[in-house]
Amino acid sequence: MGKEKNPRRVGENEAFAKVKMLRTSPQKLNLVAALIRGKKVDKAIADLTFSKKRISQDVLKCLQSAIANAENNHGLDVDELVVSEAFCGKNLVMKRGRPRARGRFGKIMKPFSELTIKVKQVGETA
Repeated sequence: MGKEKNPRRVGENEAFAKVKMLRTSPQKLNLVAALIRGKKVDKAIADLTFSKKRISQDVLKCLQSAIANAENNHGLDVDELVVSEAFCGKNLVMKRGRPRARGRFGKIMKPFSELTIKVKQVGETA
């Protein structure tokens, strides 16, 4: 009398990885996520490796985690993987401040983001 297994949240030929608390704004993170959407994972890794954006290294780690999940947990072929989805969302915002003239207080917002990358196995087209 054990608990039943949780149903899969993704399809049989998919795997995903999620990163929370990335210290950048969702707008900046979405620029990097848009670079890899719809690409084969080899090309996406190359694009992220040579990107000049600071956050691209964290996106690369998330992509490699999704690839490892697909290979080890779901038994998918790494050579046939494509980034099917890459999206980001808002997380918490640290609020800091700076004293300004005439006793006022200037707000400094330090946003955090979260990133989800989903990879999908597609058949050979050649």
